Amino acid sequence: MAVLSEAGLPNRDFFHQPVMADEVVQLMNPEDGNCFVDATIGGGGHAEQLLARMQSGARLIGLDQDVRALQAARERLQMYHDRVTFVHTNFARLDRVLDDLGIKAVDGFLFDLGVSSPQLDVAERGFSYREDAPLDMRTDETKGPTAADLVNRSPEEQLRRWIWEYGEERFAPRIAREIVRRRSVSPLKTTSDLVEAIKAAIPAPARRNGPHPARRTFQALRIAVNRELDVLAEALEKAADRLAPGGRLLVISFHSLEDRIVKRFFQKESEPCVCPKEIPVCRCNRVPRLRILTRRPKTASDEELAKNPRARSAKLRAAVRVLSEGRSE
Repeated sequence: MAVLSEAGLPNRDFFHQPVMADEVVQLMNPEDGNCFVDATIGGGGHAEQLLARMQSGARLIGLDQDVRALQAARERLQMYHDRVTFVHTNFARLDRVLDDLGIKAVDGFLFDLGVSSPQLDVAERGFSYREDAPLDMRTDETKGPTAADLVNRSPEEQLRRWIWEYGEERFAPRIAREIVRRRSVSPLKTTSDLVEAIKAAIPAPARRNGPHPARRTFQALRIAVNRELDVLAEALEKAADRLAPGGRLLVISFHSLEDRIVKRFFQKESEPCVCPKEIPVCRCNRVPRLRILTRRPKTASDEELAKNPRARSAKLRAAVRVLSEGRSE
């Protein structure tokens, strides 16, 4: 964990339009004196909305893997500098962050998942299949293997599984096979190298319809590079552990795999009984930790979609920490 200093990478005009900001504020219900964790602070859009609603004693901890995002958030939230702590880390380490800061319980956690618009729009980051750039895809540019490392070193079966499971790509076996064939001749170093391999693997009729043929594979590799699904399940568990009674847990997801993890976690943590169905009377005496606030996920309004089309796939789920007596605020 590293608390962000004044030094860092330039933000390159990093500006991220927060998705469903009004809905986030409404569900989080911030009050004076609250302590919140924005686990993916990005450009600080959601944090700004929350801080504007709170006054005396309020505190916000902003986490992000992307140093450029943290620098942008620091600039955007300058007027709240005495109430915000910025930490360069993955949200899977949120428990360590809170321990280091001496915080035992939190009034709200916000997870805004996926890749932000600035990350997609900066070609050199290697997230976009529409721009030629080094094949990187790391959210944290300071550590870890790149997408090029995974593409050129992973066994064919591993590539196939990632593309199939994380990208839900029906041509995963063909794409993995073509990647391995091409890298045996020359390493795939750029996004264009990967796009050409994908196009060569997908039959021409399938390439003519629907989204860009590389979209699903790029999504899959991005998830694999950043271990997005693995760390999400871990972080949700830790967040629920550290929620104060009545505290809120909000998650914005952008594809079905993320949303499925969040939905199942909320269901598990809100279930009052885990006894086998064949037992007629509950014997586990289990008290659920969470109460679900959004039986169905909230989605962006038509008005917001007109301004920010990338919000189309966003889903917002929320839950509240149950008190020990089985009630919640």
